[in-house]
Amino acid sequence: MTRCLKRDLVAASAAAVLVAVAVLVGHRIQREDGTLHVNWPPLSAVWEPHLGPGTVPAVVLAVAVVLWGPVVAARARWGAVPLAAWGAATAWTWALALVDGWRRGVVERMENRHEYLAAVDRFTDVPAALRGFTDHILIDAPDNWPTHVAGHPPGATLTFVLLDRVGLSGGGWAGAFCIVAGASACAAVLVAVRAFAGERLARRAAPFLVLLPGAVWMGTSADAYFTAVAAWAVALLALAVTGRSVWWAAGAGLLFGWACQLSYGLVLLGVLGVGVLLLGARTVRERPVVVVLLLAGAAVAPVAFALLGFDWWEAYRLLVERYHQGAGGVRPYGYWVWANLACAVLVVGPATVAGLRRSAAAVWWERHVRRGAGPGSGGGGPVRLAALAGAALLTVVVADVSGMSKAETERIWLPFLLWLVPACALLGGVRGWLVAQAGLALAVNHLLLTSW
Repeated sequence: MTRCLKRDLVAASAAAVLVAVAVLVGHRIQREDGTLHVNWPPLSAVWEPHLGPGTVPAVVLAVAVVLWGPVVAARARWGAVPLAAWGAATAWTWALALVDGWRRGVVERMENRHEYLAAVDRFTDVPAALRGFTDHILIDAPDNWPTHVAGHPPGATLTFVLLDRVGLSGGGWAGAFCIVAGASACAAVLVAVRAFAGERLARRAAPFLVLLPGAVWMGTSADAYFTAVAAWAVALLALAVTGRSVWWAAGAGLLFGWACQLSYGLVLLGVLGVGVLLLGARTVRERPVVVVLLLAGAAVAPVAFALLGFDWWEAYRLLVERYHQGAGGVRPYGYWVWANLACAVLVVGPATVAGLRRSAAAVWWERHVRRGAGPGSGGGGPVRLAALAGAALLTVVVADVSGMSKAETERIWLPFLLWLVPACALLGGVRGWLVAQAGLALAVNHLLLTSW
């Protein structure tokens, strides 16, 4: 066993210990006073070992990706790689969702009384609903919104209203939309990684993005849709700042602006955006129109919603108040501020933890070893990949310390955590790590009945 692999295993083992401690401490707190408000801390789930219609397809797909995924990703024409990854990620997510069955695993989750579909019938007059949106956010407000409707800007609910209007009503269609759209985030990340770190690393990252353990929560959660919008925003910006058409920046801005109408927390996507701009600093200096187009695009959705009568800032202020009226005001910050990180480990998997260790090692090598090699020895793909992961990590840290992400971060942080996974491209022994990723997802999905 090489020294590098030993260090990878130590990092992954440390992450496993963090998860174990979070489980043990969390169960004790929940048993003693119930303040965590989750049934199987740190996850929102219940212990229920089970099999389902998706079990065999999930195992077969995992085996196929482990055996052939790295080879296909390395040899296929590049244009086919993101599309193939999207297709495989879609199949993986569907299989995991169907482990719980069609009704329980897809339809009922989307039709839960706390979800967006519960409010679709109240948007018969969209402008009027937007003007009065803030009147129904607080728990003691008359006819208050369901939990997730109140907890997000109205763009999230309007998406499902639109699906209903075009005839795709009900939990089945909503779940299918979230699964297919959410899986496209895999392709978006590959586009961005190729632009910044090179095609070789993008190809190596592809199988890990497909077998993302977080697909357990990408299945039938609107956060999967949010993740896709955020991922394509970053991907288009990456294209704009790496010499492609500057008009990609306008598209990135439109998606950034729309993302902020889907979730208040996606304002933190700006941290990732700044990281992308810094990585493409030379292009930005030479063509500042990139920033102008980005900002102009980002203003479109917020201005449109404001003209229709929705006050984003007032809604956010009321959301913070409602958050503390409910479970958010009871859940102990002292536990969740570190247990959230255990949730993150379960989303990204042990391979990503090891990959992040290698990313840190690449940066250290660049700063302390290669710097002495003189001009022309500047940072390559691994360092730029590490910088992208570093921006995502910073976003997670900000979200964590804010105190507005106490529990349920296995779905809430998906738009940020996905950007850590490409670090797996730096690993050796790829198939072994892919087995670990798939094994974690299968274990979680078959031993626990998750809320999403």
